[in-house]
Amino acid sequence: MNTKPTLVIMAAGMGSRFGGNKQIAPVDDAGHIIIDFSIYDAVRAGFGKVVCVIKPEMEADFRRAIGDNIARHVELKYAWQTLDNIPAGYAIPEDRAKPWGTGHATLCALKEVDGPFAVINADDFYGRDAFRAAAEFLMAGGDENEHAMVGYNIENTLTENGTVSRGVCAGDAEGYLTDITERTVIEPREGGAAFTEDGGASWTFIPAGTPVSMNLWAFRSGVLEAFPRMFEDFLKNDVPRNPMKAEFYLPNVPKALIAGGRGRVRLLKTDERWYGMTYREDAEKVRGAIRAMKDAGVYPEKLWD
Repeated sequence: MNTKPTLVIMAAGMGSRFGGNKQIAPVDDAGHIIIDFSIYDAVRAGFGKVVCVIKPEMEADFRRAIGDNIARHVELKYAWQTLDNIPAGYAIPEDRAKPWGTGHATLCALKEVDGPFAVINADDFYGRDAFRAAAEFLMAGGDENEHAMVGYNIENTLTENGTVSRGVCAGDAEGYLTDITERTVIEPREGGAAFTEDGGASWTFIPAGTPVSMNLWAFRSGVLEAFPRMFEDFLKNDVPRNPMKAEFYLPNVPKALIAGGRGRVRLLKTDERWYGMTYREDAEKVRGAIRAMKDAGVYPEKLWD
């Protein structure tokens, strides 16, 4: 099997902490945005199609920001994430404005997916080794109910400008993911990181080398039926309890498959360093990192020349 996989990019969020549409903020002097580097790395790794999940009102900006250059190198599609993209028989709660979440974003893209696919966030820089690992897993074929997640060492995913939220991963001796625990307030520490659950009154240390999820998932065809089924369960059970804020999170799908014995998730580890613009102050560090990688020959000055 050598089918080229699809890359789904979740880009509908507006990045409130960054103070604007951080997905289209340039990260180098050539005007590239983070998505440019993700797509460039993905195409080099073997991905053959890209689906950007956006809000309808963002489409013009995204077309300008991504441009025709990328479309010449890889098939590029758009999927809209909207509140009314829900199954028949369900209604949007009155005054609900919050999107349905990352799992729903992935579901919205599936109409453009016809084989194995990976999912990433638009505003995270993952590094080319991460895309290589995901592409090799998907193109190798195998059990359609075996999926993968690329795990980053926690110390490579932090910012000095505030706390971050990370899914802390646990795995078994065979290299499969057994659980992800969401820690919403994590900050750097000597030799790793630490999280708090009581507003900073106490902190729990997380040692360096602990794998965390940055939402880089690699899915085979067995997952396709799970997304609509679990989203309908979410609308039926979770939304009535919290109609304004309930979210259908992407990691809940593989977690449920693992818990129910309906799938396994291989934990693919990478030593790549994550970069992102969680806070406005992160922009300078991201630009500096891109500059250093260009100087080292990892990327050309203009990606698509």
